[in-house]
Amino acid sequence: MTESIKEWAEAIRSGHRRSVARAITTLEGGDPRSEELLKALYPYTGKAFLVGVTGAPGAGKSTLVDSLTAHLRKQGLRVGVLAVDPTSPFTGGALLGDRVRMGRHSLDVDVFIRSMGSRGSLGGLAGTTRQAARVLDAAGYDVIFIETVGVGQSEIDIMHMADSVALVLTPGSGDAVQVFKAGIMETADLFIVNKADRDGTGKLIRDIKEMLHLAKKEGEWMPPVIQTEGKTGRGTEAFWTGLVQHRNFMQREQLWAARRRSHLRREVEAMVEAELHHLLLDRMESPVFHRDLDQVQSRRSTPQQLAREILRELIGGEGGMPK
Repeated sequence: MTESIKEWAEAIRSGHRRSVARAITTLEGGDPRSEELLKALYPYTGKAFLVGVTGAPGAGKSTLVDSLTAHLRKQGLRVGVLAVDPTSPFTGGALLGDRVRMGRHSLDVDVFIRSMGSRGSLGGLAGTTRQAARVLDAAGYDVIFIETVGVGQSEIDIMHMADSVALVLTPGSGDAVQVFKAGIMETADLFIVNKADRDGTGKLIRDIKEMLHLAKKEGEWMPPVIQTEGKTGRGTEAFWTGLVQHRNFMQREQLWAARRRSHLRREVEAMVEAELHHLLLDRMESPVFHRDLDQVQSRRSTPQQLAREILRELIGGEGGMPK
C-alpha cells in the first residue's frame, strides 16, 4: 500500500468530506487506485446501519429521507445519503434531483449527500453504490440511506445490500397491485404509505396488511405499515422507530449477521460473474473463437462442446456444462 493511499484512507476515517467525495468519484470513474483504497478502509467498515428506501418515481422517497435525516441529526447521529438518480443522457452523470430536494442539509458537516448516476445498471442501484456505502461507513456515518432510482418492479438489488428496506407507496397510484404481482413485497421490511393525506389511504393500508398476513410465516418479522407525509414530517418518528425495531428484531433473533453474510456472498458471486463475463467477451473477440464458431455453424461441433472448451480455458478443469 502506497503512503498516499494510507494518508487518503486516514483522512476518510477522520471524516474529511473532500477526501470522502474524492473517493466516491474515484470509484465511479473506475480508477485502479480504488481497489487499494477500499482494501485500506475495509477493516473499519461494518458499523453503519444501512437503510434502503425504494419505491416508484414520485412516491416521495427523497422528501422522506430528508425528514429522516433532520430527525436523526436532532439525536446527534451522523447521516450519509446515497441517492441513485437516473443518468443524464447528455453528461452520463446523475440528474441531481435528490440533492436539490435535500438542500437544507448542505451546510451540515455531519450530513453527506451524494447523487449517483445509475449509468444503465438494472435493479435500481448504481454499480458502485455498495463501495460508496463502505466509504461512508469507514468515515464514521452512523446511518446511511440508500435511495434507489425508482425504476419499478425490477428494483430488488437493494435487498442484497441494505440491513433494512423500506418500500414507499402512495394512495391511488396502483403501486400496491404491481408490488403484489411482482413479489417485491418480499423484499420490504417496512411499508411506508406516504402522502397519507390523500384519498384511498385506508384502502391501501388494508390491502397491504391483508397480503402480509397471507404471506407471513410463523416466527418471521411482520413488516409494519406506517403512514407518513413527507412534506410536513408527519410519521417521520414512527418511520425511524420501525427501522430500529426491525434492527433489534434481527439482532435478537440472530439474523443480523446471517443477512450481512448473505450480502457478502452475493457480492463475491457478482464480482466473479462480472470477471468471467469480461474474460468471455475477450475470448469471443479472438480469431480462435470465430474458427471454433465456424465448426459449430457447419455442424462439425456443437454449442455445448464449444461452451465446455471455453469454460476449460477460463476456469480450468472439465468445465461446468452438461455432456
